[in-house]
Amino acid sequence: MKKLFSVLLLLLVTITGCSEKEKESGLSVTVYVSEDQVFSEPILKDFEEATGIAVNAVYDTEESKSTGVMNRLIAEKSNPRADVYWANEPIRAEVLKQKGVSAPIHPENARLVPDTFKDSEGYWNGFSARARVFIVNDAAERKPMRITAYIDPANRKRSVIANPLFGTTTSHMAALGVTWGDKKVKNFMHSLKQNGVSLSTSNGESADFVAAGRYDFALVDSDDAVSRIRSKKPVFMIYPDQQDGGIGCFIVPNAVVLIKGAPHPKEAAMLIEYLLSKETERKLAYADCAQIPLHQGVEMPPELKPIERIKVMPVDYGDVAEKMIELQPFFKEWTGL
Repeated sequence: MKKLFSVLLLLLVTITGCSEKEKESGLSVTVYVSEDQVFSEPILKDFEEATGIAVNAVYDTEESKSTGVMNRLIAEKSNPRADVYWANEPIRAEVLKQKGVSAPIHPENARLVPDTFKDSEGYWNGFSARARVFIVNDAAERKPMRITAYIDPANRKRSVIANPLFGTTTSHMAALGVTWGDKKVKNFMHSLKQNGVSLSTSNGESADFVAAGRYDFALVDSDDAVSRIRSKKPVFMIYPDQQDGGIGCFIVPNAVVLIKGAPHPKEAAMLIEYLLSKETERKLAYADCAQIPLHQGVEMPPELKPIERIKVMPVDYGDVAEKMIELQPFFKEWTGL
C-alpha cells in the first residue's frame, strides 16, 4: 500500500508539473523514452526551457528496459497517446515501422547525418551513438584488434562477453549474422564456448571484470569503457576490426520516431529537430553516457573518436532486426536457457 501511495504521489506531481508548463504556453508533447532517464531527462528539460512546450515523458523501467514503452506504443496503435519515441537503439524503431506504428518525417537536422544511421523512408532518424568496442586491461599481453580475438587459442579463458539474449550483445550478434551469414556466426559462437569465454550478466559487469583484472578484454558499449577510463581504472579502449579487410565497428545510434496519428504533430516535429541537433549531440557526448555525435564537427571529449574516423560496420538496421528475431532460438539454446 505504501509503495502504491508513492507511485500515485509521483504521478500527481508529474501531472501538476506538466499542467503548469501547459498553462504558460498552451503547448505540450508526449514522448516515450527508452534512453536512460538520467541522460534523457536533462535534454528534455532543456527543450522545455528553450521552447516553452511542456514535455510529458514516459520512461522505460529497468525491469522492462527498451521493450516496455515499445510494447505500449504497439498496444496504443489504434489510439495513440504518444507523439514521439526516443529509442536507445534503432532495432525497436524498425519493429515499430514494421508494425505500422510510426510515421515518416524528414527533419532538417537529419540531412547531414550519414544515411547508414537513418531509415531511407524517414520512419526513424539516428543521433548520438554508442560503439561496440573492446575494453582491455592495461596488463593484457595481447591486444584484441578483431572480434575474432575471442576465438584465438592464445586468448583461451582470458575474455568475457555479456549474455547474447539481452541488450546490445544481441544486436551485435545479429549484425554479425547479417554480415557473415547464419552459418559463420553460429560457428563463431560455438567457438566462443570452445575457447573458454566467460558469460556475464551485462556489458557493465563485463567492464568491471576487465577493470578488476579477472579477464584481459571484453566487448562492451563505448560508454561502459569510457566510464571506467574516466574513473582511472587500469583499462583502455579499442575500436575493433579497423584494419584493411576488417568488418568494421558496430555502431548503435539513438533513434527518434514520429508516432503515426500523433496528437501534437507540430510540437513532435520540433522535439525531433531538437533531439537531432548538434547541440543535443554535444551534450550527450559530454554526459556520463559519452555518446558519439553523428554530425561532423561537433565538440566532444578526448576519450571519443569522431564517427568519420571510425570504420563502421555497414549494416541495414532493418535486416539486423529481422536477423535478431531469426537467431533468438539459437541464442537461447547457446546460453542453455
